[in-house]
Amino acid sequence: MTDLPGLDLSALAEWLDSAHPGLRQGELAGQVIAGGKSNLTYRVTDGATTWALRRPPLAHVLPTAHDMVREYRVISALTGTAVPVARAIALCEDVAVLGAPFYLMGFVDGVVLDRPEALSQLDTGAARATCEQLMDTLVTLHDVDPSAVGLKDFGRPEGFLSRQVKRWHGQWQASETEPRPQLGAVIDRLSDTMPQPSASAIVHGDYRLTNVMFSPDFSQIAAVVDWEMATLGDPLTDVGLLVVYRTLSANNEFGMPPMNPDDGFLTADQMVARYAAGSSRDLSSLDWYVGLGYFKLAVVAEGIHHRFLQGQTVGAGFDRFGAAVPRLLDAALHSLTNR
Repeated sequence: MTDLPGLDLSALAEWLDSAHPGLRQGELAGQVIAGGKSNLTYRVTDGATTWALRRPPLAHVLPTAHDMVREYRVISALTGTAVPVARAIALCEDVAVLGAPFYLMGFVDGVVLDRPEALSQLDTGAARATCEQLMDTLVTLHDVDPSAVGLKDFGRPEGFLSRQVKRWHGQWQASETEPRPQLGAVIDRLSDTMPQPSASAIVHGDYRLTNVMFSPDFSQIAAVVDWEMATLGDPLTDVGLLVVYRTLSANNEFGMPPMNPDDGFLTADQMVARYAAGSSRDLSSLDWYVGLGYFKLAVVAEGIHHRFLQGQTVGAGFDRFGAAVPRLLDAALHSLTNR
């Protein structure tokens, strides 16, 4: 067995044999799955079955972030609903095994549209359909009754938006690499112009084109992935953040591939309209949620930059996140000024 950063395959095999005897049929092999800038995801196989393994980053884990237990719980709860998720297999909370909690899920045979060459496979009709499926699945997620799937206590919807601002500000303070002059104004605008929340629902927390897997023929979404930020709260935070990601895709920023409307991809406004067509939620305050989305990504970028400076990132592309932070804060302030 050849170990990987953050994944001791011998320790994993020993744990599997003890906690889930019979699950492993042969020697384990693994590889890092490209694309993740936060939690680490690996492809693991015993020669007969293939799984995906998720664990937190190697260092500098922020409070409430990278929570494997919550992520495992939500995909377990959503199994059997109309929201497509990978099958939950096993959860390990013993940090002695791999140095952090982790879980195994079924490996989904699908396509992630996270690179220009992947998007180039789509004709204009398929490109439009992927965006429509993305928005329709988000509506479906927000329509799931948390109590009906055992997630009634998965979050505290009351005061969700104010806690979001406080929590993300706190995470910024835990990761700050240098003072940013825009930060104070962004926090003030988020607090002073906060809207009345939408009715609570399951919130993905990082919903975007690159966090879903499509079937190989692009006819449907095979799985929504990366549930590390999931909670109960105001679902319009998902919509606002999705608008941010869609906007950033124009310049191939923050891991988003270019989504050219001339190639059939919906614009941010069209994606919002698709969501509005399937949902009865009031979107009149969406600019605030977009501003919050930009602020969140600024915090995420600062956290990634902090880990990069500490030499605790795995893979390429982490050196670009520091420069993105002031641009994201500026965009947040612009959106919030429209309020």
